[in-house]
Amino acid sequence: MRALLQRVLEAKVVVNGETTGEIQHGILVFLGIGKDDTFEKGKKLVDKILKYRFFDDEQGKMGWNVSQAGGGILLVSQFTLMAQTQKGLRPDFGPAMPPNDAQALYEQLVDYAKAQFETVQTGIFAADMKVHLVNDGPVTFNLEVE
Repeated sequence: MRALLQRVLEAKVVVNGETTGEIQHGILVFLGIGKDDTFEKGKKLVDKILKYRFFDDEQGKMGWNVSQAGGGILLVSQFTLMAQTQKGLRPDFGPAMPPNDAQALYEQLVDYAKAQFETVQTGIFAADMKVHLVNDGPVTFNLEVE
């Protein structure tokens, strides 16, 4: 399971001209789910995201997590994060979990994230999403759990 985190000043997901999720200051999370991923791995990743310190504290250092910074989370499914890109000129999506299974796990993780943190917005699984963001910094991290 992989998550690409971007610290944002604002972010939103638009599907068919309609905004499905939107936050101001916070974290835009692109989430990739692999064949062998489980709900337990996902919980571990969500917990790490919520505790991850990459917002500036009073000293201007990355000392605050999203809660301490008063931010929100926009969680977007992103199967392309699971692509193998080491060989050739075309991504191999073989490591990604099949769509039906991935959707069920993604929805469980969204529910878990919402139970842990008040401000969680989402995109729509497998939709043609247009993601708008203003990256703050830019600050971007790739997190993985085994």
